[in-house]
Amino acid sequence: MKIRKLMLIVFAIGLLLAACGGNEGEGTSKKEEKAINLAYVEWDSEIASTHVIGKVLEDLGYDVTLTPLDNAIMWEAVANGEADASVAAWLPVTHGAQYEEYKEDIVDLGENLTGAKIGLVVPSYMDDVNSIEDLSKHANMQITGIESGAGVMQATERALQEYANLKDWELVPSSSGAMAVALGEAIKKGEEIVVTGWTPHWKFAKYDLKYLDDPKGVFGGEESIHTFVRKGLEEDMPEAYQVLDKFHWTTDDMEAVMLDISNGMSPEEAAGKWVEENAEKVAEWTSGNK
Repeated sequence: MKIRKLMLIVFAIGLLLAACGGNEGEGTSKKEEKAINLAYVEWDSEIASTHVIGKVLEDLGYDVTLTPLDNAIMWEAVANGEADASVAAWLPVTHGAQYEEYKEDIVDLGENLTGAKIGLVVPSYMDDVNSIEDLSKHANMQITGIESGAGVMQATERALQEYANLKDWELVPSSSGAMAVALGEAIKKGEEIVVTGWTPHWKFAKYDLKYLDDPKGVFGGEESIHTFVRKGLEEDMPEAYQVLDKFHWTTDDMEAVMLDISNGMSPEEAAGKWVEENAEKVAEWTSGNK
């Protein structure tokens, strides 16, 4: 009798362990299903937006990975499913070439921000320059750019060809951060400088700047920033898909996050602050989700 009772106890323990193992496996599966990878280009604007939407998804229980990539690779990563989504598509001009290349392999969820713009930017104290056509010997005949391959860089290269007065000018690639540092140092010294610029960006809140008129329309008109996702995301992660689809904010929203980052906050801290202070807007994105 004692042996039979002991065997029953051992059997019960075995069932309990099996059940625990099964629950652990189920939990791991659920966690894997809620793992999402957001790709972005390392522009201040896209660092801000990607960290904000990443924070929102994280608060919904997602295991969020934020992956900075070169512009062309970002599009390719979403198109081939290596990344799940991006909120960093500038259309119709800045990322127009990438959109045409990959539009059949992605799902465009539409605008998440309107009123974006790219162009050549100078400090407002450069009084004799208001148009690209006004540039002559200014700023050592150099344009301080960002990463090679960025849409604004490609547009600037076209501008060097389209505008006769720029034929001897040089576009100097650097990075978004290096461009901002060079701009700040030039302004501090009252020197001339021409940079590749885009809106939204915190530099317009910090410095007195102006876009140069573009009579040839090389940089296009007003742009919008779109969200795009990999095919199949709606079926695999319907909750995340809905949040990404509803995500929409303003240039003031974005610039508030960017300014906090430029003033020393980490992107995670700045995103968390914005999410906390804008609970109603976040609720609009997450409504209908658990």
